[in-house]
This record gives sequence, C-alpha cells and structure tokens, in this order.
Amino acid sequence: MSSLFSTVSALRSGYDKDEVDEFFDHARQAYEGRTPEPLSHADIQASSFDLVRGGYNTHEVDAALDRLEAAFIARQRSEYVAVHGQDAWMAALADRARTLYGRLGRPDGEKFAPAERGKQGYDQDDVDALCDRLVAYFDRQEPLTAAEIRSATFGRAKGADAYAEASVDRFLARATEVLLGVE
Repeated sequence: MSSLFSTVSALRSGYDKDEVDEFFDHARQAYEGRTPEPLSHADIQASSFDLVRGGYNTHEVDAALDRLEAAFIARQRSEYVAVHGQDAWMAALADRARTLYGRLGRPDGEKFAPAERGKQGYDQDDVDALCDRLVAYFDRQEPLTAAEIRSATFGRAKGADAYAEASVDRFLARATEVLLGVE
C-alpha cells in the first residue's frame, strides 16, 4: 500500500506506519459504509499511534486526522439536515454552544478542575486566554476557527496554578465539534 504520508529519517521518531495505514483504511471503509464497525469524529479525535523510528511524519498525519474529522462532522451535519432540517441543526449547535458558554462563565472563576497537588497541568492563564477568545466568538465579537482551537498550546504549571489536562482537553474537543459544525 502506498501512503499519502512521508516518512521521517531512521534517526527520528514518527507515527507507526502500520497503525496509521490500518486506521486510515478503516476510516475510509467506515466513511463509505463498507464496514460494520462504525467510526465517529470522536473516535478520530481519540486516535493515537505509537512513535517509532522512521515512521510517518507526525504533522502530516495530524493534519490528515483534522481533515478526516471535519469530513465526518460535515457528513453528520448533512445527514441530520436531511432528516430534521437546517434550522434544527443550527438549534442543536446553539444548544451545545450555550452549554460551553455557561461553563466559561462560572461564578467562582475556575473554569476547570485544578491539577492534582504536585502534578503538572496546563497553565491557567494560557487556557483562560483561549477561553476568552471562545467567549468573544460566542458573543459574535471575534472570529475563531476549529483549527485555532486544535493548534492551541499551553504552558505548564503545577498543582493549584494549573488546570487538569483531561478536563480542558474534553472541553476543547466539544468546542472544536461546535466550530466544525458551523464551518
């Protein structure tokens, strides 16, 4: 099977070729409805591959995963709109956006659970800055794309000065889904 991805040198690490090829083959079959095993955009978000020497270029594979996730969400939107109509799709997205927006406006100021005592997590100021951009987007004051959410990076902090990574990652995955549903 020839791949769409380039490989890195044998001295560098990249994604395991067999795992990537198997995943994308399964994704193609699932998208075309040729496999009984379903695949959703959430499955694509959760995909991970082992790092091996001489593997596939990680940036290329990650970009392809982003495009694949967008394709699955676009198909989900088309199927939903065909059954329920465009207004229903927009209402569902608006409901999800309101839920996310409500989380960002917590009265105690803490948007996410803090990292465990002495454990590494995401720097609160960095996460809060991205959340401020999301609020501005939801308030229709500033544009924002799913790609900007996906490419966001956060500094590291410990304990009470950090947000737990898992809760931030889950929230941003939901925000990405909403933004992709609009794009």
